[in-house]
Amino acid sequence: MSSPLSGFLGIAVVVVLLWYGSRQVFSGVLAAETFFAFLFAFYNVINPAKSFSSAYFYIQKGLASVDRINEIYALVNPISDTPGSRSIDEFKDSIEFKNVSFSYPGSETLVLKNINFKVNKGQIIALVGSSGSGKSTLADLVPRFHDPTDGKILIDGVDLKDYVIADLRNQMGIVSQEAILFNDSIGNNINFSQEAKDQNAIIKSAKYANAHEFILETENGYDTVIGDRGMKLSGGQRQRLTIARALLKNPPILILDEATAALDSESEKLVQDALEHVMTGRTSIIIAHRLSTIRHADTIYVMKEGQIVEHGTHEELLLRDGEYKKFVSLQAFD
Repeated sequence: MSSPLSGFLGIAVVVVLLWYGSRQVFSGVLAAETFFAFLFAFYNVINPAKSFSSAYFYIQKGLASVDRINEIYALVNPISDTPGSRSIDEFKDSIEFKNVSFSYPGSETLVLKNINFKVNKGQIIALVGSSGSGKSTLADLVPRFHDPTDGKILIDGVDLKDYVIADLRNQMGIVSQEAILFNDSIGNNINFSQEAKDQNAIIKSAKYANAHEFILETENGYDTVIGDRGMKLSGGQRQRLTIARALLKNPPILILDEATAALDSESEKLVQDALEHVMTGRTSIIIAHRLSTIRHADTIYVMKEGQIVEHGTHEELLLRDGEYKKFVSLQAFD
């Protein structure tokens, strides 16, 4: 109400001054030039006076923002290093889920129920299923974004909780459906969270991600600032930058969460080609709705209501009259 109220009060005062001053002028008590000088002085005072109300408004707005920021600072991260945590410098053998169940804090509904499977080093596995089946939640457990409610997740035979979180996550590269970019240069976005990398290494990773050509076409190449969340780039271009970032990190474990779901066909082809470069020689966990992107996976796990209901290769699952075949039929129909 500050702006309309101050505007109304200013006009009301001017009306009163004009009414009272004109009476004084016509009655000869006040000279006309004196009255106009007074009006001019009052007019110059109005805007500074309004700024006081604006300042009060911004102070209140700032205080509200401070309260929200303090709430975030006061939050305690439930995922923390356990006493005696060990470092992990190399992924050697496998990732194994043993009787893993999970429910979100404050909820009694199990999102994942008794999940058991093993991913050997160098294997590509895919998680498919309808929305809400628990695919993304399962993938989020690997970098310890959440901890299982029951069961264990082991890397090289050691429970994830026994590793230093920073070291554990350094072994992983994550490409999600929503590209996470910052209002900075293209080069800095690719090099994000890494130690200073040679420019040639950044360019090499961009080439493998099919991003080098469009980067050169931008105004300042690798020094081009892309805006908040990469708003100056298309969806496919943003996604290829996150893939280039993953390539530069060169992680042994790769998690792809619906990396091509929001793209058009042309962008999807470019991103898919880039992902094939990324997955070469790496242990990969892929979450996908579009089954064409995972048909070459070593094992496909089909999830339904938080459980694994089928698993096998693309060809093996097609021979069964199950959930996977239904998905394939629906996409072929589309």
